[in-house]
Amino acid sequence: MLGRAALPAASVPKTRRSRLRDVYRDRYLYVFLLPALAYFIVFKYVTLFGETIAFKNYRLLDGIWGSEWVGLKHFRTLFNSEDFWHVLGNTLLLNVYHLAFAFPAPIVLALLLNEVRAEWFKRAVQNLLYLPFFISWVVLGGMIVSLLSPSTGVVNALLGLFGVEPIYFMTSSVWWPVVFIVSTIWQSAGWGTIIYMAAMAAIDPGLYEAAKMDGAGRLRQVWHITLPGIRGTIAVLLVLQMGKMMDVGFEHVYNLQNAAVFSVSDVISTYVYRIGLQNAQYSLATAVGLFQGVIGLILVLIVNKTVKKLGEGGLW
Repeated sequence: MLGRAALPAASVPKTRRSRLRDVYRDRYLYVFLLPALAYFIVFKYVTLFGETIAFKNYRLLDGIWGSEWVGLKHFRTLFNSEDFWHVLGNTLLLNVYHLAFAFPAPIVLALLLNEVRAEWFKRAVQNLLYLPFFISWVVLGGMIVSLLSPSTGVVNALLGLFGVEPIYFMTSSVWWPVVFIVSTIWQSAGWGTIIYMAAMAAIDPGLYEAAKMDGAGRLRQVWHITLPGIRGTIAVLLVLQMGKMMDVGFEHVYNLQNAAVFSVSDVISTYVYRIGLQNAQYSLATAVGLFQGVIGLILVLIVNKTVKKLGEGGLW
């Protein structure tokens, strides 16, 4: 109480005035922020109103307000469906593969590129790594199918040189998840490498000089300086990735999917497309989406809290 009484009466208005002055000074920067803010408001927050149809028997003619309220009926239908548990298992399995193989890939690539001293070679490799990220999955899917074709594909042609029989990668339930993860690494590793190399650039070069003077080799420098230096970035990206554990990109799966591998390639995103758009079960599809969002939020909260207990900053 004494501390608050000792504050000058004009201190609070002065703080507010200074904040308004700062906002006015940076007004053009805030203008640039408006499109991104509008995007999230319109497409992320306003659309939350539509989640109410998960609790209604939604009909287009009746609209959201006029549709009958059915409570948790669609969630009970969902949880009693064998198809749902099957696609949930496929989704989680592919995401576990992603965490095990695709998530560490950009870290390894960034560490390797960070050790390259020839700038021309580093730039060339970086450009080759980044290029797939900017190509649509429709194009990449066609390229992958062509490369892995058992009759005309380059991969099977190379395997044939070693006497290996043609492998039907795209129609094998064993090989399809491998193709999915490898193509994920091919498409996304370059972008992740940019983030980790930016984090490495912020590490004090003096630490490496001191390590050299102490006789540390390159591997020990990577282990004791580089990896701890990017640990915070790894933690944040891990938290974000955990929020996607209930989701697998629709375009990626849909462009590689076929009837022969439906048992391993049918995931939540394709399930929602099938029941929501093709079968017009909008309420059931919304219930699936709401379930995805809630579980994703819970995973983010748990992993973020765990990361903070381990000494990292987390997302908030």
